[in-house]
Amino acid sequence: MPATERVFSGVQPTGNLHLGNYLGAIVNFVKMQENYNCIYCVVDLHAITVPVDVWGGPAELARCTREVTAAFIAAGIDPKKNIIFNQSQVAEHSELTWIFNCVARLGWLNRMTQFKEKAGKDRENASVGLYDYPVLMASDILVYRATHVPVGDDQKQHLELSRDIAQKFNNDFSDSIKSLGLDPTFFPLPEPVITGPATRVMSLRDGTKKMSKSDASDYSRINLNDDADTIAQKVKKAKTDPEPLPTEEKGLEARPEADNLVGIYSALSGTPKADVLREFGGGQFSNFKNNLVDLAVAKLGPLGAEMKRLAADPGYVDSVLIDGSARARAIAAETMSSVKDIVGFIRKR
Repeated sequence: MPATERVFSGVQPTGNLHLGNYLGAIVNFVKMQENYNCIYCVVDLHAITVPVDVWGGPAELARCTREVTAAFIAAGIDPKKNIIFNQSQVAEHSELTWIFNCVARLGWLNRMTQFKEKAGKDRENASVGLYDYPVLMASDILVYRATHVPVGDDQKQHLELSRDIAQKFNNDFSDSIKSLGLDPTFFPLPEPVITGPATRVMSLRDGTKKMSKSDASDYSRINLNDDADTIAQKVKKAKTDPEPLPTEEKGLEARPEADNLVGIYSALSGTPKADVLREFGGGQFSNFKNNLVDLAVAKLGPLGAEMKRLAADPGYVDSVLIDGSARARAIAAETMSSVKDIVGFIRKR
């Protein structure tokens, strides 16, 4: 991907950032900054689409927004080279969402499986914001005319919707776009970027479920701010099966907990699963877990310590968000000016 192409991605400020967030998203954000123009967003508008008792209220939202920002910086994302900001500081996200609401179709949104999962059986009581979440996500991406988006499996459908909205906007307003001398593909069709060997980290208590902060058991996940003793305890208590580790990857089939732990070791060490199994295959889990503890503490310990240091300096974290928001707004405002001209809105010049 040439450096001129733009990457956009966001993380919700929902608290308790864990190993799944780190390996599934943040570690890849760090890698991508070396070659791409990157915009990383703390998506606080998305966070409030669920009931207030879920996202925790104003004080918790502010705390979690700073925590995600601190995690970005602690992991090695350079806020001077990249744009790090929180979504609510750039009004163009919301402004473009309304226009896209008039482009997107109910049938498209009715097919979104994540809404069905999050709303559960009581869909009539779900917020309009939760239903409209994918349109806001499309605006997040397209207000920067991003060309690539790193996504996990659970967001692929939403990215497809972003492409559909971009395509329909370009088609619906093709004559206007042409008359203004703009690129006929005014909004690019963003491509997914699936990176890293552990884009989907599973629960330490159930290898068939994704690692989640909403799991009732804290032993299901490794939080990024866990200390060394806590990490060790969680890894040693992680669910396994009675069989030794296999020597080949095909031996991990139908063994979700073993597959998850090997995947975590592989991702943290940057070593292919096959090499991990060559080293530890045939042995008992106890020895493998001891090595995984050492690796996890070595990798996550400094990250957690830096996050705690940054948490004690909220003024600095806020300054990063303010600076990033100003830089993001400059790009978004340019897009919105063109969008208003395309649609036919009269605006101040």
